[in-house]
Amino acid sequence: MVQVLTCQNGVRIVAEEMPHVRSLSVGIWVNAGSRYETLEENGITHFIEHMLFKGTKNRTARQIAEQFDRIGGEINAFTSKEHTCYFAKVLDHHAGLAVEILADMFFNSLFTEEDIGRERQVVLEEIYMSEDDPADDVHEKLWSVMYPNDALGRPILGTPETLATFNEEMIRQYMAKHYGPKNVVISVAGHITGGLLEAIETLFGTYAASEQSEVAQPSYPVFTAGEVVKTRDTEQAHIAISFPAIGVKDPQTYSFIALNNIIGGNMSSRLFQDVREERGLAYSVFSYQSCYEDVGAYTIYASTSKQNLDTLQQQMDQTLFDVVAGGVTETELENAKEQLKGSFVLGLEGTEEHMNRNGVNELIHQQHRSVDEVLANIDAISMDTIDELITKILLNEPAIAIIGPENE
Repeated sequence: MVQVLTCQNGVRIVAEEMPHVRSLSVGIWVNAGSRYETLEENGITHFIEHMLFKGTKNRTARQIAEQFDRIGGEINAFTSKEHTCYFAKVLDHHAGLAVEILADMFFNSLFTEEDIGRERQVVLEEIYMSEDDPADDVHEKLWSVMYPNDALGRPILGTPETLATFNEEMIRQYMAKHYGPKNVVISVAGHITGGLLEAIETLFGTYAASEQSEVAQPSYPVFTAGEVVKTRDTEQAHIAISFPAIGVKDPQTYSFIALNNIIGGNMSSRLFQDVREERGLAYSVFSYQSCYEDVGAYTIYASTSKQNLDTLQQQMDQTLFDVVAGGVTETELENAKEQLKGSFVLGLEGTEEHMNRNGVNELIHQQHRSVDEVLANIDAISMDTIDELITKILLNEPAIAIIGPENE
């Protein structure tokens, strides 16, 4: 059972007791992501995520790493378009130390110019690595087509130009605005020992919001259809196609996931069977759904040799046309439901998965459905809701990005 405690300053602590395990996962979730950045700030959310590991008033970066290695624990972080999470996984009797170190990083990081300069180079290499991988780069180009005038279409990592401008003042101003207590959730899952929740409340429950602090509110971005082609020296051509879709709060979210599974979400999907198994046009072909607070996208990706690109596109179009014209079968829908239920339940076997689920649910929905409630929602998916989504999503003009060698 999930317990939610709201501290006097607005920080929410979400705890799920799992007495059968000997580990614990804890995460600091911040309602800050790249879509809340200005054009000049692009990439600073991700840069701050890096900087919180570079040393505090009490510990050097090396000491932070050594303390977790010494106890056999894990510490990491990630940045998405809407959230940032700093998390740790440790044995239950080391939970207090893990929380104390995370709090030290959260409140006492130094952001020295020397560390900023060093980490700027690290992130720059991360940007170059992403650009060198056409399978990554094609998705960045796709989002720039989909939302050319909104932060949602800009890269999470930022650009070399924006990265060069980041300094201590910008970091502290951004954190003052976005890291206020009402934007923070502490998610804990596992074997919660006595006094841990009280310790978390002591560490995080009393800090005050700055005058600049605000709760992020997304502006509804307008999807743009179009195409971008980038020529570069690669062995294969990479193509990504995306349609506007529904947001994460939409009641048809479970139907959207099921539809994705049927079209391209697994090895028995239409796309995998049509493109790879029957025609041998690609090794990698799949689809996925992206759901944000107010909008979403349905994306299909594949890669193939340049001489097969046109044929691949035609087959992808034909597969989608067949779905639009004929819908899906009852058997496909029942198989998709069972797969969703299996992957959902199997994905909750570790404390980290529970911590992630609870953190996201509190930030976005402010509610926590039980496993049985989720399974019931999956069972409620109907042919009618699938048909509605097919019409709502696949009849739109898509955004398309292609990266590969010049095709004469």
